[in-house]
Amino acid sequence: MLTPRTLSNGIKQTIRRQVVDMFNDHGRGETPVSRSADALFDAGSVAWRVHGDVGSMMVGGISSLLMQMLHPSVLAGVWDHSNFRADMHGRLRRTARFIAVTTYADRALAEATIARVRSIHDHVRGTLPNGAAYHANDPALLAWVHVTETTSFLNAWIRYGEPAMSAADQDRYFAEMALIGQAMGASPVPTSRSEAQAFIETMRPQLLVDGRTQTVARLIMQSRTASVAVEAPKRLAVQAAVDLLPSWARAMHRLNISPFERPIVRAGTFGVAQTLRWAFK
Repeated sequence: MLTPRTLSNGIKQTIRRQVVDMFNDHGRGETPVSRSADALFDAGSVAWRVHGDVGSMMVGGISSLLMQMLHPSVLAGVWDHSNFRADMHGRLRRTARFIAVTTYADRALAEATIARVRSIHDHVRGTLPNGAAYHANDPALLAWVHVTETTSFLNAWIRYGEPAMSAADQDRYFAEMALIGQAMGASPVPTSRSEAQAFIETMRPQLLVDGRTQTVARLIMQSRTASVAVEAPKRLAVQAAVDLLPSWARAMHRLNISPFERPIVRAGTFGVAQTLRWAFK
């Protein structure tokens, strides 16, 4: 007999299955990351709180990639050494999995994952169009990736999960995530929001947009998922990610959210985030 409870549970299961399929490559035997009592962070950490929210993490992840691609050396590493043109969704999924493993998984698995990524970075090197050399394990480039990710994840969580988050907890998040940045070889690694913002400002003179930047940004924003049901929330997350960018980054990308669209995008994204929390509760 169909009851409101069974109907509700059925809807929850359907949503959970769609999200699990989106973030796990079943062809590689991937399953959702289990939370371990021996993770790099404990259950009371700010990282567990921020990274456990699927909706805001989707927005923050897309926004961070748009930020990262503004650095020509980070862009070159993606352009020269990945199959992003054919599998941008796969890149987004791998980034999400790295965050999940290093936040929640058993310490040994998290450390092995970090070591594997660093080993891959050893081979990511080349020459920019202007002739300058780049190397993915350059501490400053790693710091740019780390800071844009952490800042974007935190900003998305504050906007769609915890608008009244204290300044102390925001600083604590950066201090916790410094563990990952340092393990990846990044330097400098901010331990507070003010330090993170200061680092971003110091990097701005190095940022630029060219044809390759526009191509990658377009692929990030237009990547498609296998699920029709997920596609509409994904498009909304892309709009929310653009809205999350600093105004100067939106201007560089020539992207914009009009004053009329902004409240609609934010309300819709908040609704999706709330629905996902309900489904995973």
